[in-house]
Amino acid sequence: MKLARFAHENGIHLGLVIQENVLDLGLLDPLDLICKIKTSELSEYDYLNQHYDLANLPKLNFRDLDTAESVSPRLLMPIVPPEIWACGVTYFRSKTAREIETAAKGIYDTIYDAVRPEVFFKGTPHRCVGPNDYVCIRRDSKWTVPEPELVVIVGIDRQVLGFTIGNDMSARDIEGENPLYLPQAKVYDASSSLGPVLVTPTSIGSLENLTINLLITRNGSTAFQGETKTGLMKRKIPELLEFLTRDNPVPVGSVCMTGTGIVPPDEFALTQDDLVEISIDNIGVLRNPVRQLLE
Repeated sequence: MKLARFAHENGIHLGLVIQENVLDLGLLDPLDLICKIKTSELSEYDYLNQHYDLANLPKLNFRDLDTAESVSPRLLMPIVPPEIWACGVTYFRSKTAREIETAAKGIYDTIYDAVRPEVFFKGTPHRCVGPNDYVCIRRDSKWTVPEPELVVIVGIDRQVLGFTIGNDMSARDIEGENPLYLPQAKVYDASSSLGPVLVTPTSIGSLENLTINLLITRNGSTAFQGETKTGLMKRKIPELLEFLTRDNPVPVGSVCMTGTGIVPPDEFALTQDDLVEISIDNIGVLRNPVRQLLE
């Protein structure tokens, strides 16, 4: 099941995404719907068919919603998470990039092989944007890159309620200067994005074989393109959620970014008006233009 939140003239609606169509389920919260389905003992589509006349629901075109040109209707973050968490150095590529950039040599080699993973607080909803909104470069960074990541939506007792795509924007120069500057490299205005849809565990497919692709365009041309597979993650999702929630009461509906395996070359940095597109199998494409924060 794929769910999309979108701005509507009379409020924020929830839609059921079926191929290119979005069936308007009305003024609903995605978590509320998922929890009702879980407690009903019905399958997702049996529940929906029992409670909605799917054949006669208002229908919208997904591409029409997935645009920056319209205020309404348009896609929003598929969930408004009370907290946003992230995990680092879960891929070998991330370890090598962090080790090259840091002044504290050896620290990322150590964490990659350690029992305890790197888990950090990424932000709150007002620091996060949805599809087609601007992600930002903080004004004191000259080396910021996107980090494309599979995102887990966390339920009670480490249940996985769903998945989406995330962009964990990172100021590599600030983090590289000193690992203690990580919060400043990661947490600022529009420092992350989520979207375009929420996909439930029954529809995501094998978590070992999802392709993640990053495309950055500049002035209409490809500035960088990279690809990885979720199967290359050293840390698996249950392990990350166990450490995230250990003695840490994470609110239901919070999200956890699971790390990146795609890092542009060291000479690359995002600039004003770049376009970042992140795609993950069975989820879709998250697009965000880039802007530089100014004084």
